[in-house]
Amino acid sequence: MDYQLTTPLTREKVRQLRSGDTVRLTGVIYTARDAAHKRLVELVKEGKPLPFDVKDATIYYVGPTPAKPGQAIGSAGPTTSYRMDAYAPTLIALGETGMIGKGKRSDEVVAAMKEHGAVYFGAIGGAGALLSKCIKKAELVAYEDLGAEAIRRLEVEDFPVVVIIDSQGNNLYESGRKDYLSTCGE
Repeated sequence: MDYQLTTPLTREKVRQLRSGDTVRLTGVIYTARDAAHKRLVELVKEGKPLPFDVKDATIYYVGPTPAKPGQAIGSAGPTTSYRMDAYAPTLIALGETGMIGKGKRSDEVVAAMKEHGAVYFGAIGGAGALLSKCIKKAELVAYEDLGAEAIRRLEVEDFPVVVIIDSQGNNLYESGRKDYLSTCGE
């Protein structure tokens, strides 16, 4: 199915999504890569507050390039998601409901998604310049010292993603491969 969704993404919203659904997100999403995720989980372990509320939040795994004049952000293509797998279950347990990236996820991440109700969206790698056109505003939230990997708050409009892994654990990388091979006679 095709969906137009506005963030924040509640657990009820993400539980309606199915692997293979196409979604256009509008609203606020956050950026964070592995160095920022590590710091967030360290704050959790120390019992300190996070720099943004992860409840019903969607985190985009991206390290954007600098913005050119007149742009909100530079090229903003997804990074490989497995780098966040050590940290994602903690954030999902705290309320994160959406992740955007590319590539496979660990069994631990999928288990956390199923337990708590979260979804993994895929964005098209190599399309960062096009994706950046859907980003209307970008502001630094935390960890400026990380440069492109700092946490940013993005306001997006019609940001195109595909549900790769839904909250039931259905995985498009697995089902899509199976469907493709069945058409080839294997």
